[in-house]
Amino acid sequence: MDGDMTARSAPPRLPDDGDAPGAEALEAREIAEEAELETFADEGEHKPRSLAPLRMVYREAAKYPREVILAIIALTVTAAGTLAIPAALQLIVDRGFGADGAGDIGRWFRYLLVIVAVIAIGTAVRFYYVSWLGERVVADLRCKVHANLMRLSPSFYEANSPKEISSRMTADTAIIETVVGTTVSVALRNAFLGIGGTAYMFWLLPELTIWLALGIPAVILPIVIFARRIRTISRDSQDRVADVGAMVTEVLGAMKIVQGFNQQPRETDRFSAAVERTFETAKRRIVLRSAMTAMFILAIFGSIVLLLWRGAEGVASGEITGGTIVSFVFTAAVVAGSFAALTEVYGDLLRGAGAASRLAELLEAKPAIAPPARPERLPEPPRGSLSFRNVTFRYPARPETAALRDFTLEIEPGETVAIVGPSGAGKSTIFQLVERFYDPQAGTIRIDGVPLTKADPADIRDRLALVPQDGVLFSADARDNLRYGKWHAGDEEIWEAARAANAEAFLRELPDGLDTYLGEGGTQLSGGQQQRVAIARALLRDAPILLLDEATSALDAESERLVQDALEKLMAQRTTLVIAHRLATVRAADRIVVLDKGEVVEQGTHAELAAAGGLYARLARLQFADTEAA
Repeated sequence: MDGDMTARSAPPRLPDDGDAPGAEALEAREIAEEAELETFADEGEHKPRSLAPLRMVYREAAKYPREVILAIIALTVTAAGTLAIPAALQLIVDRGFGADGAGDIGRWFRYLLVIVAVIAIGTAVRFYYVSWLGERVVADLRCKVHANLMRLSPSFYEANSPKEISSRMTADTAIIETVVGTTVSVALRNAFLGIGGTAYMFWLLPELTIWLALGIPAVILPIVIFARRIRTISRDSQDRVADVGAMVTEVLGAMKIVQGFNQQPRETDRFSAAVERTFETAKRRIVLRSAMTAMFILAIFGSIVLLLWRGAEGVASGEITGGTIVSFVFTAAVVAGSFAALTEVYGDLLRGAGAASRLAELLEAKPAIAPPARPERLPEPPRGSLSFRNVTFRYPARPETAALRDFTLEIEPGETVAIVGPSGAGKSTIFQLVERFYDPQAGTIRIDGVPLTKADPADIRDRLALVPQDGVLFSADARDNLRYGKWHAGDEEIWEAARAANAEAFLRELPDGLDTYLGEGGTQLSGGQQQRVAIARALLRDAPILLLDEATSALDAESERLVQDALEKLMAQRTTLVIAHRLATVRAADRIVVLDKGEVVEQGTHAELAAAGGLYARLARLQFADTEAA
């Protein structure tokens, strides 16, 4: 992916339709093509046929050479020890049970015990280091991906599902941990055993090894075919189970609607049908698994019987010793198991490659909203002026419609400007452009005379404080939520901001004061309390420009009064841009800007616009009638 889902950097201002017919349509098509290219590809496109995407994982593991070397040494020792067991068995049978060595049988068993002890210790060491590497690589990848996600603008998460991103950060990294911590180790070990065991068998009995090598494909091929078919049906079975889970979640989440419309019997029948589909798919998998198990047992044990048969004939004729045939059969079983395991391991490695490619997309995503090479510094001390000049902007997801069209607005330091208009008029778009979550396709936006595209986005946002429509809080204690805008603030500053936001009383009543956990999303507080915490957070930030996004629209009358009092203190001596539906906020504004379909249609004070009888007057009658009556 080349970047996140943001608009392109501002080109020259778009001409009017009369000057260049089709210019806006061409612009819209280009933005749509960018949006299409930059969104996540479908899951089906992330099933690589090679292991190349795992290079990213290997690079991360290579940062820990000591652990990698120790893991490889331990793996080599354990594999060599496993291959030494057949040789030990040969010595036990030929020398320990022989006429000349009957009294020395304990010696050969002691050797075998030493080999077993070496394998046990080596396996423990191998398990520790490969598991350590798996966890370490996953931890590093998660941190790197998260750090990159923090660089991407919020528009990226509007075009790409946060749930999908979360899945990649958890499920895909878990797959990679398995690949590094288990699969690669198993693959190397089985490759070592398969190759080394084959060489040892050829040294023992060359002719029998050649016949065995010719017969292995005939045994393995049907098993591999069955295994692939089973994997396909297993995926279908998992999909059916997922359908059942999704159905349960949906119905239980809407139980009031289900019972309110007496649809329990229908939902029961629908669930039963889904369960039956799951059972039918699972039954096909069970049949194939049973057949493959029978074939596997027949192939493996049949091969062992044939080898023993041929070996017994050789021992009877004096061509080979009993120890040789025991050693050969044992090694053949190890080799067969190793090559069979490698076929499964390859599938796991492909899954790991798919997970790595999905993580690589997040890791390699580039933020379109980034600091310029030489950012222009904002003037000190800050003045708090805002300027929009001929701004035209379209969202990448809706390129056919201009959210703002030739928008021009000058806001002086300390001025309060209210933005009103019907839904979809472009009010929230103005805030997103000021915070530089997007760049306009045409026109310029300035803070204190500096174009936003020439400044560092972090410097721009340091001069802004936002109070959203819903007081967005985090799953943390009250202190951390309050100081989110100024992380190093002390308790005295926090309480001062809470007092100014009319939040001190209820915060002091919390069980543990500022150390009280507020629940997921601040659910331990009411809506009005959450909003006042958000206002206190903005007060603590002490930024020269304040953005209020319908901060009282969802509150009851008492909460609105408390929040409004807090807002008045917050707005004092600050440049304020406010999206407002409530009459009290609009009347307090120095100027009201009325938007419709992305264009400014009216400007003035409340009295002037109400008397003009235009769109504002109509909105006031519709939206503020209850307030005015009160």
